[in-house]
Amino acid sequence: MRPRFSLLSSPVRFKALFGSSPLPRSRLGAPGLALSGSRSVVGSGPAVLELVSGQVEVREEFISEEEERELLGELEPVLKRKRYEFDHWDNAIHGYRETERSHWSERNSETLQRVRDVAFPPGTPQLGPVHVLDVDKGGYIKPHVDSVKFCGSTIAGLSLLSPSVMRLVSEQNQSDWVDLLLLRRSLYILRGAARYLFTHQVLKEGDSYFGGVEVPRGRRISVICRSLPSTA
Repeated sequence: MRPRFSLLSSPVRFKALFGSSPLPRSRLGAPGLALSGSRSVVGSGPAVLELVSGQVEVREEFISEEEERELLGELEPVLKRKRYEFDHWDNAIHGYRETERSHWSERNSETLQRVRDVAFPPGTPQLGPVHVLDVDKGGYIKPHVDSVKFCGSTIAGLSLLSPSVMRLVSEQNQSDWVDLLLLRRSLYILRGAARYLFTHQVLKEGDSYFGGVEVPRGRRISVICRSLPSTA
């Protein structure tokens, strides 16, 4: 029986599964090595981890349970008026609904400002509307590279409701990969090379493994702040 990650487990308990020993073999058939200073980011080898060092970041428990409830309280009335879609315009997402939101309550604006302060250097031009993506339990995001027409070099997303695994795969060599464990209420940040030299995807139910341990998927909402596309 494969090890299974419980939704009731804390990040500390999850880390204890591995301790300080090397991570178990991944679903891709190669040893998973942890990024220095992080147990939420593993990759196929030292070279690929060096490439994304400083370009990939996961901050566990970035928001509190109360802050998550505040965000959901504002988003649920909007999302429930929409239907889950199964035909994305560029075939990148299956089983989703989405919206963009420019105006937030004062409490949620403060939470999102913390995201912006952490993810973007001062003075970085940012998209005003925040992208909200609601992926059903059975939904998933297929491997893709975001269009430079719609987003700049940095994205930062809060993960609500469910943990998931984001996988980055090098476009030059598909044996080079990086997995991110996105626990509930965590913040992930992708910059530079991680945005443009790798595809990214959120693994679907049945394929959702991190370091050889199953991470059961539920409905997941991501709240994403983005930098402006370059005009150069």
